[in-house]
Parts: sequence; structure tokens; C-alpha cells
Amino acid sequence: MGWRYLNLTLGAFTFVMFMCRFFLFHLYESPKFLLSQGRQAEAVATVHGIAYKNGKTTWLSEDVLNEIGGLAVVEDEQKLSRKEIVGRNLNKFSTERIAPLFATRKLGLMTILIWFCWTTIGMGYPLFNAFLPQYLANSNAEQPTAPSIVYRNYAITSVVGVPGSILAAYTVNVKYLGRKGTIAISTLITGILVFCFTISADPDFQLVFTCLEALFQNIITPEVFPAPNRGTGTGIASCLNRIAGLCAPIVAVNAGQENPKAPIYACGGLFLAAFVAMCFFPIETRDQQSL
Repeated sequence: MGWRYLNLTLGAFTFVMFMCRFFLFHLYESPKFLLSQGRQAEAVATVHGIAYKNGKTTWLSEDVLNEIGGLAVVEDEQKLSRKEIVGRNLNKFSTERIAPLFATRKLGLMTILIWFCWTTIGMGYPLFNAFLPQYLANSNAEQPTAPSIVYRNYAITSVVGVPGSILAAYTVNVKYLGRKGTIAISTLITGILVFCFTISADPDFQLVFTCLEALFQNIITPEVFPAPNRGTGTGIASCLNRIAGLCAPIVAVNAGQENPKAPIYACGGLFLAAFVAMCFFPIETRDQQSL
């Protein structure tokens, strides 16, 4: 049917999901954001709504918030000059939001290692997954694999990856394993399987190792960051992840011209580098309350 019908189909599914997002699901605004805007009544209503959704009750009320933090003061931006409004918005990007991520030596080391892992995996993931169909189609130069087989294997790989997340949800709470053990072991296995993937050009052999790689592929969430600065830490990690992902096609195009297996080797090396970094994580968050 061609790429045109593929894009039309994907666009139709995306539009349906877009409509479902607005008409079938009600997402509450962040209570923290509402409080920052002086909208305490809405923040309390949001907390009560979330509690009701989970079959719970809460003692929080607007009077409690006023007693703890004083009456809400809503600042009228229309009274500020344009220069003052711009300056106040730029203050949100102050390094004061980053400094708490390095408040202690242990937290600083954890922050750097998490950012490093997000960067390496951000490049390694697309090097393998985004270029997998092309590699499967061209890995056997004498007899290229049919497109139907290539995308069938790609679909099977995506489905097999789902149980991996379910398994990780259980293992992260296992004693002596926890978050660090789960992510380190899964990353190590992923890196090894990526290298094993290039051993044979047989489509069935590649399908087995691709499915195993998808099953164990994972990434840690930066829950170790202090709550007031978690958004900053996560945002920087995500930014580094996206930048590395943008560089992945450049690496794949230049390296793949000489050796079609080069992007796969680079991907495996990046995952192993992330594994080494994970072994030095100084903080384990299993059974610990977030800061």
C-alpha cells in the first residue's frame, strides 16, 4: 500500500488518541502549580479529586493551607512592566534550582551518573531500535530480507518488550536487588545481547536476540532527586537524552556506510558504559521515602 497509507493510518490513530485524551480522561492540574499561583481552593479540590479517584479521603482543606502558609496572595501581572515580567520569568532559570542537586557529595555523584546514563542510553536506544528495520533488511547482502518479514519481526520485538517493564516493576522492590540491581543487570544483559545480535545474519536468530534485548531494556527514573528540584534534574536528564538521540542518526549514517554492524556495536558499547556507571550509584531508593 505504500508509505502514504502508512502515514495516514498512523495519523488516524494519533487523532483518535488525541480525542480520547480530551474527552475520555480528566487530568488534574498539579496542586503545587496551583499553590504557586495562589489558587488554594483549586489545589484543595484537586487533592480531594485524586483521593476520591483512589478510593481514599483526605483531611486537607483551604483553612489548613491558610493556617500553615498564610492567606493566598495573587499578584496581578498587569501591574508589572513588560521588562519586570520578562525578568521574573528569566529568574526561573537560575542556577539556584540546580545547586541543590549537588548539595552533598553523594547526591552530586548520583546526579552526574544519572545524567551520564540518560545520555548514553539516549544515543544507544535509537542506534539499535530506530535503525533496526534497515539493518534487518540489509544484514544479509546476498539475499535481502523481505520487507514483510522485517516489519513482522519488528512488531514481535515491540510486543515482547512489554513484559520487561512488568517484570521490572516487581524486581525493583526485591531485597538485595532493588532499583540499582534491576537497572544494572538489565542494562548489562541488554549490552551483551546487542553484541550477540550481530553473530548471524539468519532472520530467526536475529529475531530471538532482538526479542531478548527488548525484554531486558530499561532505564532508571531519577527518583533520588529532592522533590523541590526533581523537575529540574529530570528535565536536564531528558534534555541530554534527546540531544544524544539527535546525534544517533549522524553516527549511524557515517559509521553504517563502512560497516552496517558499526551502529549496533556502538549501541552495545554505550549500554555497557551505562552499566559501569550504574554499578557506582551511591543511592538506593528501595523502601525509602523520597526527599
